[in-house]
Amino acid sequence: MRGRLFGASTKFFFVFTALFIALATLPINAISSPPGLLKQLDESFVQVAEKVTPAVVNIHSTKKETASGGADMDQFFKNHPFKDFFGDEFLKKFKKGPGEGRNEMRPQGMGSGVIVSADGLILTNSHVVKDADEIKVNLSDKRSFTAKVIGADQESDIALIKIDATGLPIAELGDSNKIRVGEIVFAIGNPLGFNRTVTSGIISATGRTNVGIIDYEDFIQTDAAINPGNSGGPLVNIEGKVIGINTAIASRSGGYQGIGFAIPSNSAKLIMDDLQKGGKVRRGLLGVNIQDLNDSLAKSFGRNDSEGALVSQVIEGSPAEKAGIKSGDIILKFNGQAVTGAAQLKNLVGREKPGSDAKLTIFRDKKNIEVNVKITERTQKAVASASQGSSTETSNELGLEIEKVPSSMAGKLELKEGEGLLVKDLTPDGAGSKIGLRPGDVILEVDGVAINDVAVFNKAVVEAKKNKIIRLKVQRNNGKIFLAGSLG
Repeated sequence: MRGRLFGASTKFFFVFTALFIALATLPINAISSPPGLLKQLDESFVQVAEKVTPAVVNIHSTKKETASGGADMDQFFKNHPFKDFFGDEFLKKFKKGPGEGRNEMRPQGMGSGVIVSADGLILTNSHVVKDADEIKVNLSDKRSFTAKVIGADQESDIALIKIDATGLPIAELGDSNKIRVGEIVFAIGNPLGFNRTVTSGIISATGRTNVGIIDYEDFIQTDAAINPGNSGGPLVNIEGKVIGINTAIASRSGGYQGIGFAIPSNSAKLIMDDLQKGGKVRRGLLGVNIQDLNDSLAKSFGRNDSEGALVSQVIEGSPAEKAGIKSGDIILKFNGQAVTGAAQLKNLVGREKPGSDAKLTIFRDKKNIEVNVKITERTQKAVASASQGSSTETSNELGLEIEKVPSSMAGKLELKEGEGLLVKDLTPDGAGSKIGLRPGDVILEVDGVAINDVAVFNKAVVEAKKNKIIRLKVQRNNGKIFLAGSLG
């Protein structure tokens, strides 16, 4: 299955049919001149294109690299982070060397950008200009400039570049907080090298997270046709205002399949302002590992809904630890804003300036409490801190094979001697598998009871069966998470 359900012609058919039905159901006096209504719609589309297209640029980036053999390059592109979104055929264009017997190759990147200041500031994606030795920007008036990078932020995939020019046409950034699902939008860019292509669609969804493209995700999803080369170009509303920066597509074929993602303009503007001031982005750090709640986890903590972000681990020495936040807390609000899940909380904390004070509403022991915390700066060292033999016995209650954690493994996981039990294997249809346990997990707690041997574990499981629900605290790799599920 190639995954393509509808072509462009089919899409136009549906749009035209919907317009025809809408007009046919109006009173006769309201449609005395149907061609006039269609003409108005047509004219509004044209005006948006004419307003924004001059501010859209084509970006070509090149990088000099020493050739290391075809096999090495094949491995590089096999593991390229955007391979799943842009497809094999697109990435093959980057692998073409300059000829036999030469010691250098110049892979070429292709993308789009949007001019946001008359003196040459251009917003684009970080991956469009990453590691480039030379960046060429082509304007709508056919002029070409060499650009320099003001700053690039890989975690948000936003970059700010500049060309030496004045009096340029600009695109106005709109308020992405006001967008609604169903609004008409236009994607403008350089898909497959076709300059300043305009496609239309609607906003399919907002607040898309867990897509797995970048660290900070809060995507606008659209069905406006986006293809390789659209990256960094604007997503525009019917008023001609930029409400997003097109970033990626979800595709099995490498081309348009109706699912595109754009970074909201408000997020892009915050990043742009930081890059313009200091060339980098300073983000806030709370110092917790968090996860989403499901129904079973929520009930195990005494809640009837799965809103909020569950704290699975508090990092030693972090602002969260100093403020008294504990593993098992559920963060419901951050500075008065309701927290819907882990990804949203991560974005909210990341937007806070280091040194600022934040107020959290936390659910603990079946009641809400307020906690004040001073946000510090998120650094690579802080991120690293956060991510950082015996007989086998069987637990028939959960369908597990468990054992004490080997000393060598405990040291790597920074566990105390005797702390937790290692899951060696699971029955495929057992309760442990259904809860989400995996081989290699270390069970640290059962319903808040610390686990240090098999007897304690089995007793805690028996107690959990009385309530027909169980909650486990688990060490998975170098992080801690909670799992929960029902017991018969």
